[in-house]
Amino acid sequence: MLPFPNCPLLSRALTVSCLLTFVVLSLGKAQQAPQKPAEKPSEKVTTPAEAPNPAQFEMLETKHRFEANGDSLKEVHARVHINSELGVRQFARLNFDYNRSFQSIEIPLVHITHPSGGTADILPSAITDNPNPAVVNAPAYQDVRVKSVRILGLEPGDNLEYRVITTTTHHPLAPDFWLDHSFDRTGVVSQELFEIDLPGSRKVQLHVAAEFPYETVESEDRTDARVVYRWKHAQNSSAGKATESSSSEPQVVLTTYETWQQLATGLSKLFETSSPVPPAIYQRATAIVRAAYPRALDSYKPGPAIEALYDFVSQKIRTVDLPLGSTGFKTRAADDVLSSGYGTQEDKFLLYATLARDVVTLPRASFVSNAMPKETGGLARPTIFDHLLTEVGVPSVRWWVDLNLEVAPYGMIPPQFRAKHALMILPNNENVWRDVPIDAGAGKQTVSVKAALSEDGKLTAKVHYSLRGDNELLLRVGFHQTPKDKWKELAQLLSLSDGFRGQVTSVTASDPYATREPFTVDYEITQPKFVDWSKKPIRMPALLPQLGLPDPPAKPAPGSATAPIELGTPLEVETKMTLRLPPGTDVAAPTGTSVQRDYATFASQYSIKGLTITASRHINFLLRQVPADRAADYNAFLRAVLSDQAQDFTLERESAPAALNPKP
Repeated sequence: MLPFPNCPLLSRALTVSCLLTFVVLSLGKAQQAPQKPAEKPSEKVTTPAEAPNPAQFEMLETKHRFEANGDSLKEVHARVHINSELGVRQFARLNFDYNRSFQSIEIPLVHITHPSGGTADILPSAITDNPNPAVVNAPAYQDVRVKSVRILGLEPGDNLEYRVITTTTHHPLAPDFWLDHSFDRTGVVSQELFEIDLPGSRKVQLHVAAEFPYETVESEDRTDARVVYRWKHAQNSSAGKATESSSSEPQVVLTTYETWQQLATGLSKLFETSSPVPPAIYQRATAIVRAAYPRALDSYKPGPAIEALYDFVSQKIRTVDLPLGSTGFKTRAADDVLSSGYGTQEDKFLLYATLARDVVTLPRASFVSNAMPKETGGLARPTIFDHLLTEVGVPSVRWWVDLNLEVAPYGMIPPQFRAKHALMILPNNENVWRDVPIDAGAGKQTVSVKAALSEDGKLTAKVHYSLRGDNELLLRVGFHQTPKDKWKELAQLLSLSDGFRGQVTSVTASDPYATREPFTVDYEITQPKFVDWSKKPIRMPALLPQLGLPDPPAKPAPGSATAPIELGTPLEVETKMTLRLPPGTDVAAPTGTSVQRDYATFASQYSIKGLTITASRHINFLLRQVPADRAADYNAFLRAVLSDQAQDFTLERESAPAALNPKP
């Protein structure tokens, strides 16, 4: 039997984390030994005390001081008790990110106190200052750095105390400033002190969450010159250890931006393209378009020109993997980005906008977030965004593209950003919020399995994937970012996600950069002792990935409406298997199924011809949603598909091989 997992490749919303989670859970279950009941259970069962955190912050104090010109000083003072070897490893090195062009970091105190009373101070020679690992091969971004302190001699039971001071001057977006802060939600910090010191002359918007995970005392000191807010945040000992909150929204937010339009205006000054376009850039843009579409410019066809320039910037300009805003949103000149061959998200956009300036309507930078807490993100500040998309086109037709993944097909937006609100940099004080389109076009996936079963029960199979759509993007990025010598491991995860428990012996994939063709993956897999011929009969499912369908809607809470069933992006999936059996095998096939709905269709076929059995399943998701009032109909459709997938082939051999039944 092939026990299929709950996270198949053909799931509606597959992610790499889903694959990894499945593998971890599978290994965890495999390693759990059966627990035997005690012969004489004790009358009283005691629960062992919960293990302490590897390290516990006994005190964490953070102070921010802002000046009227946007300069700031941040001071962090911490005392940490090390409980275990894991805590020693966690604090063996302290790393602090900063940007040297407008920030500096001082570490005046790193002090260890041993349980015996002895102390040790970390010497300045233990402090290093190096470029962020992401920019080692990108000299233009060497100002993005990591200052590290190596903590030697740390042991369980020690107390570690350190102080870090970060000074910010002449930030590219000054005189505006902003801040997000979240108090500890996990119980790792026993007492947290947080202070904000603001100039009285600046108008600041401040939002404080109504509820905190622990007891919090808030105070305010106000003079004509300064306003100081303080919070003392302590773990409630009577409540025990806190549980981690699912909320990602910060509890304290402040900003000098009064509106999102004001923020967009500030950002637009850093994203201005050269006017007029430098001759070298114009000549390069023309050459790129003519090389891909010789007549595109002669007949003014903006679509091919936009796509040609997209392919160039997306694939030929390497994306430097820095978080959005690491450079303070300061951009490099387009010709510098072009000549260097690499750029951040911001710089790749600026190069694309400059190349396309005289070809189409100016491309527009669009800031999005994977987890926007509200439609407009609450108070205006740039820290809420983590990705930059680009809108291009002509006034009547606009396209959205992602320049940063390097291997994303033209017009393919990662699904986590679709239907999200984007802050767009627009001229003339237009409405800055735009909705990222939800429609990505229908996807198509085919999976074919050609397998053979030997007389000793060994299964060998060749599996072929061809994909268009969201899973295509996932696998393109996965294979692009994984070294070729690790592709077999990636294919092993892929096989596990589809229920194959064997060993991947070889794997090939199409060129991730060939984005105008479907992405394909082929791997070979073997599984000894797949069947035990001594058992009669043998029941075997079709060697196909399960089709992931959304669960039926849960019963709504009293007084609330039933939500529609989300099917996701329209997707057509075809799976097919052929399996050769050893001589002397009798087989019985299940009966095929056909179900037709306006939102989805499903059909399966199973057949036997000689010693070859075939199976195919085809599902086509036609709509994005099933209305809530049709939940019963969807449940019937779902039951039909699940019942079909639960069917087995029945195998039986006339006699077991001699090797499996040795003579006495």
